[in-house]
Amino acid sequence: MAVMTEAGDDHKLDLAAEVLRAGGSIRLQALGNSMLPSIWPGDVLCIEHKRGEEMVPGDVVLVARDGRFFIHRLIEKRDSGWVTRGDSLAQNDSPVVESQVLGKVSLIQRKTGVLIPSSLSRLSRALAWMLCRWDLFRNFALRMHLLRDRHACP
Repeated sequence: MAVMTEAGDDHKLDLAAEVLRAGGSIRLQALGNSMLPSIWPGDVLCIEHKRGEEMVPGDVVLVARDGRFFIHRLIEKRDSGWVTRGDSLAQNDSPVVESQVLGKVSLIQRKTGVLIPSSLSRLSRALAWMLCRWDLFRNFALRMHLLRDRHACP
């Protein structure tokens, strides 16, 4: 799931990374659908600085890669790098070094309420698998989510 990826946002990305590396926290709006069903487009994510040893596989993390930010789940820590993957993606991302993992998602804010990220349940894993492989199902789910958000109380 990409966040803040427009070409003119380079200075914003640098500032956000600096705030997190200094021990602060930031809020970002999620774009994209690679983290469905855990994170939906439009969700506002609270990301907090965490030291490497505080992050464990299963955490949802912010990664800086190729001048962009990505929100993906930490799959495993290896000597060769940390492996992440979007919940609704079929393949792992290329490993990144620990310094590219800027923080951990601590809260997900939606129009329908606030959630604390957790590991995927069996039902969520099955839903992520379907969202990854069936475009028609993913498009339907995104439309239903949009309709629900429009009718939710602000």
